[in-house]
Amino acid sequence: MKLTAQIGDKGHRLDVRREGERVTAEIDDRRYDLVAHEPEAGVYLFVVDGRVYECRVDAASNQRGAYQVRVGVDTFAVALGDPKRLRDAKSSGPDAGGRVSLIAPMPGKVVRVLVSVGAAVAAGDGLVVVEAMKMQNEMKSPKDGKVVEVHSRVGTTVNAGDVLLVVE
Repeated sequence: MKLTAQIGDKGHRLDVRREGERVTAEIDDRRYDLVAHEPEAGVYLFVVDGRVYECRVDAASNQRGAYQVRVGVDTFAVALGDPKRLRDAKSSGPDAGGRVSLIAPMPGKVVRVLVSVGAAVAAGDGLVVVEAMKMQNEMKSPKDGKVVEVHSRVGTTVNAGDVLLVVE
């Protein structure tokens, strides 16, 4: 299962595969092989290299895909999104606050990058054009703001879930 995760101001790509209790998780470019148990609802035990980690997960109040995750004494606000969906846990409308990552919805090839870092953009402005299955898809800005990161270059291949650029 491919997902995106927003933890604080950082976006991450996740690819999680589960076979029974065995889980393989790829987070960005790191791979983890672990054993997962769910002793009760919302409580997970992960065994990694002989060490056990307890993780408590609570759904955040009013946002779909938003969670409070406690690992030991640390608590993290995590927003999970499905890169195949047009909208994820964060609002992608013009009122969206903070940083919003523009995610490739499917594998393809970048054929045009229409903005650069520092460019002011309005919601709906074209940012990147990705060709997939012989069709060109113009990826539009989800909000008014400024382009703060560009992760795509003309001619590069992207996978579903890859971050193309970030608007703040």
